Amino acid sequence: MSKSTVTRVFIAGLIAVAAGAILTVAAVSLAFATNVFITAGTDVVDVRASTLAWSLLGLGIVGGVAVIGGLITGLVAWIGALLNTWQLESKTWFAVLLLTGIFNFGFIAMVAYVIAGPDGTATGSSRVAPAPAAA
Repeated sequence: MSKSTVTRVFIAGLIAVAAGAILTVAAVSLAFATNVFITAGTDVVDVRASTLAWSLLGLGIVGGVAVIGGLITGLVAWIGALLNTWQLESKTWFAVLLLTGIFNFGFIAMVAYVIAGPDGTATGSSRVAPAPAAA
């Protein structure tokens, strides 16, 4: 997987997570604003069953699925970045991506990789020895 593909997949995952989070927050906010939730102090004690309640539930579920899909897409981008950096002669980027992903700082490493990481699939200029002179 090339760096440009990893970058596009990572950004698509970020967009999906952001859109899903906005959708979920909007559904919950609308539920509170339209008195779908019956509260006692700070606790939600009941839900008024209505068409609006079911619509907001569906909106919240769609938002949650979008967040989960975005997180899976981010995992795919991280694995693609690992495969890409494995092809490099120096394994520094690979080690950094692997260790930060294992220790739960993969997002920071992926942002650094997208901004400044090398592309393991890029073909460099190959050095070819000149042909021997004909005798």
